[in-house]
Amino acid sequence: MTDLLALTEQLVAIPSESRNEREIADFVAGCLASIPHLNVERVGNNLVAKTAGTDEGRIVVGGHLDTVPQHEGQVLRRDGDALYGLGSADMKASLAIMLDLAQTIASPSRPLTWVFYTCEEIAREASGLNELFAIPGLLAGDVALLLEPTSCAVEAGCQGTLRMDLSFGGVRAHTARPFMGVNAIYRLASALNALRQHQPAIVEIDGLKYAQQLQVVAVSGGVAGNVVPDRATCTLNYRFAPSTSLEAAEEELRDLLAPFLDSSLGDAAVLVDGAGGALPGLTNPVIAQLVAATGAPASAKVGWTDCATFAARGFATCNFGPGDPLLAHHPDEHVTGASLLKSRAILETLLS
Repeated sequence: MTDLLALTEQLVAIPSESRNEREIADFVAGCLASIPHLNVERVGNNLVAKTAGTDEGRIVVGGHLDTVPQHEGQVLRRDGDALYGLGSADMKASLAIMLDLAQTIASPSRPLTWVFYTCEEIAREASGLNELFAIPGLLAGDVALLLEPTSCAVEAGCQGTLRMDLSFGGVRAHTARPFMGVNAIYRLASALNALRQHQPAIVEIDGLKYAQQLQVVAVSGGVAGNVVPDRATCTLNYRFAPSTSLEAAEEELRDLLAPFLDSSLGDAAVLVDGAGGALPGLTNPVIAQLVAATGAPASAKVGWTDCATFAARGFATCNFGPGDPLLAHHPDEHVTGASLLKSRAILETLLS
């Protein structure tokens, strides 16, 4: 069997920040080229490797090639059974497992498609999955397993997400005579206070609890040191339950903000980016079998993943992989060899 920690180390050593995945795609392509039972297709820097068989009952196993930007001081290193480095948990450990199993499982229980894709960590319109789904039949199948880090347990479905920019107007004036103006930053502050106190609901679906979250993630404003500001802005990020559509989530947020927005002052709330979530899919027999194989109950996925991308196209989906999801994007991101071996064993049993 492949030394999975060593292979993960090789993958982590290849820089692959979003939009710069060519080198790691070349590496993966080289690994896949020597596997005789796979039909490999490269689309840009995305790779799809398929076993023989029909698309009915086919399982798609997916992992993204890209990482977030390097954190200052974050270095690739070993410490006993742990491998530290950018992308070690999210999700090059999973890529190592995919490459190993793609070679090992020549006669799968169901036809398999292995997908290595780009630009997962940035805006959804940049995702390599968009290129792949644009090719009819390339990613056909019934079940999609996204090997995001989950500490070797199933994280079912995923939350929806949206970002909204808020802009508050005012009237400029000299700071010595503020009564002649309207301070846009003070108006923004009133909305910020209401947002800070707002507690989104916890939504239960199929026994899983999806904790919704609403956060202000950016704020700006001001003109000069002696001017009452006439413009202030902030950006919101809302993580909502998969039973709520993007349209309903946007409407909910607009209702919350309505008391603070004044069109006569030029206020605006603009949806910048958004996507619905994915329902748990625990009744699907493949996903149910995966949950049973882990020996642990499934939990709700906190955050958005490409489960939503596949679910929107009719797939049953879930997240499962090595590595602690709490360490994704963290300066101390790491994965253990034990986690790699456990995830690999569970997937091998499921797929072969």
